[in-house]
Amino acid sequence: MQKAIHKAAKQVSIPKPVSPTPFTTALPRICSEASYDIRTVQELLGHKDVKTTQIYTHVLNRGPRAVRSPLDR
Repeated sequence: MQKAIHKAAKQVSIPKPVSPTPFTTALPRICSEASYDIRTVQELLGHKDVKTTQIYTHVLNRGPRAVRSPLDR
């Protein structure tokens, strides 16, 4: 992933250093906000332990607001 990001940044002439870190932290947040099941996010990220996924999605700190009802949209 890192090589692909560096190559893409070079192709579009981004002068600053780039890193895959924003992508690895953004994906779980976006999935969580879209009400993806925590196990689905865990599988997408390749985590062996759901606790690791929970750290990325901040589910531990959000309580019942971690999953939104489709009716709330």
